[in-house]
Amino acid sequence: MALVVQKFGGTSVGSIERIKNVAKRVIKEYEKGNQVIVTVSAMAGETNRLIALAKEITDLPDERELDVLVSTGEQVSVALLAITLIKMGYKAKSYLGHQIKILTDSAFTKARIINIETDKIKRDLDNGYIIVVAGFQGVDEYGNITTLGRGGSDTTGVALAAAFKADVCDIYTDVDGIYTTDPRIYNKARKLKKISYDEMLELASLGSKVLQIRSVELAKKYKVPVHVRSSFSDEPGTIVCEEDSDMEKVVVSGVSCNKDEARITLVRVPDKPGVAAKLFGAISAGNIVVDMIIQNSSIDGTTDLTFTVPKSDLKKTLNLVKAISDEIGAKDVLYDEGIAKVSIVGLGMRSHSGVAAKMFEVLGNAGINILMISTSEIKISCAIDEKYTELAVRLLHDAFELDKENVEG
Repeated sequence: MALVVQKFGGTSVGSIERIKNVAKRVIKEYEKGNQVIVTVSAMAGETNRLIALAKEITDLPDERELDVLVSTGEQVSVALLAITLIKMGYKAKSYLGHQIKILTDSAFTKARIINIETDKIKRDLDNGYIIVVAGFQGVDEYGNITTLGRGGSDTTGVALAAAFKADVCDIYTDVDGIYTTDPRIYNKARKLKKISYDEMLELASLGSKVLQIRSVELAKKYKVPVHVRSSFSDEPGTIVCEEDSDMEKVVVSGVSCNKDEARITLVRVPDKPGVAAKLFGAISAGNIVVDMIIQNSSIDGTTDLTFTVPKSDLKKTLNLVKAISDEIGAKDVLYDEGIAKVSIVGLGMRSHSGVAAKMFEVLGNAGINILMISTSEIKISCAIDEKYTELAVRLLHDAFELDKENVEG
């Protein structure tokens, strides 16, 4: 007997008919003699609807209350799926995050899972129940409802698989696997049979919407095999797993892009110790993730400091930065929402030279100006004008021949 965790996204449970299809998939796994834990997102569009309601009141809703609001979406979907399974003749039970409980920190809207209590669910599994757990949500030590950030149901699924030492975590979504790039941007995108945790971590952090980055971090930490597959077919998807020697033969595995980027520049900041620490310390305290950072060389004792944050955090970041800019002696604060980030990722970059030069040449030949650059062992990212995003992705995909399998160099 295996223990299988299945996660279904909002599109998969977007209607009663689709919830019935999900129930059939769950039952199919259960009938193999396996124990099954299912986690689901809110029905498609529901979280956006709830956020929009809050924003009719204020552009910056109180984050604790926003979590109380948006967590209700998953309450609906878990109950509907459990009702459907029971109607089909199976023992099923739904749980919300605080009922299990899924303990998190108190970073509202972006909470991190600390622990999952397992005793209650283990008893139910041993008694033949199919367990349906609300994704995306938890509870902090003070009893406050928390949410895990957009895409947080992926993290719930992987965390459950880790806590219960599941044999596999199946992530069912509206795509049938991980592709070399977004198929909606380029029709030459190719589905990958497998991808390493590290490559998937980079792709998730760089804008790939298939898996939330925290879910991949957990999968890597606890060595949880993750199978990304379609809710609407039985075709095998992509396995996210530990790297093997074959993976390093491929220089570039994928191209990703992210339009959810905003650039902030502090103009003529005094070039002295402690200034950057004070600025980014305040941003970090606001639970805002900074991505790319550039500091220009000092000429007259001042420097321009530029960094990027998610667009969704721009207003909050600007409020923090403007409050501290006078204190650190900045002349001005500028921002730009019209940028995007395009990136290439591949384990083979560790052992192959010339990859960056090739990327810059491709973009330069197309007249695409590079605004910022960041790198790691297995990725290169460039900030560019947003209007060139799709063109850049297609050009890079062709340049590295990603439509072909097992391309070396």
